Amino acid sequence: MNINSSDFKKGLKVLVDGEPYDIIECHFVKPGKGQALYKLKLRNLLKGTIIAPTYRSGDSLEAADVRKSNGQYLYRDGEGFVFMEDESFEQYTITTEKMGDAANFLLDGAKCELLFYNEQLIGVDPPAHVVVEVTYTEPAARGNTTANVTKAATVETGVEVQVPAFIDQGEKIKVDARTGDYIERAK
Repeated sequence: MNINSSDFKKGLKVLVDGEPYDIIECHFVKPGKGQALYKLKLRNLLKGTIIAPTYRSGDSLEAADVRKSNGQYLYRDGEGFVFMEDESFEQYTITTEKMGDAANFLLDGAKCELLFYNEQLIGVDPPAHVVVEVTYTEPAARGNTTANVTKAATVETGVEVQVPAFIDQGEKIKVDARTGDYIERAK
């Protein structure tokens, strides 16, 4: 299926030179003279590289065969991370390089969104917020508990997070998995 340039918008998945790309920016430009232009910023779904092509009105791109599915994180093996698709119960492995920072807060059994291209797992969106236990942090310094003072804390996944001074070792905290920012104490 072809997508006309007038239908370009952020979030569409298209094929450029036989590879899948995600449209991350789309700007319509109408110069005073000549044809209208569509300036795009595209991210390669396989390699992560970004390109910035320009298309004229009337141009078209082929839609990429990309699908999303719900899944679950199972475990980490020598080759990468293993996920199971909820509907088919099939297991897929994705390399550590493709996971990137998304792997920082993966806990066993975490619900994730899996991204497939030609039935091959190419990306994973972890949950937005996770509850993790603080495995190590320095005790709060006396008198520093009233101001907005933060300190480093290591959580159960091995990642270091900045937390308020009143957080102690063994407590559970809620963290934004996309940015690594502390949100609140978990109840």
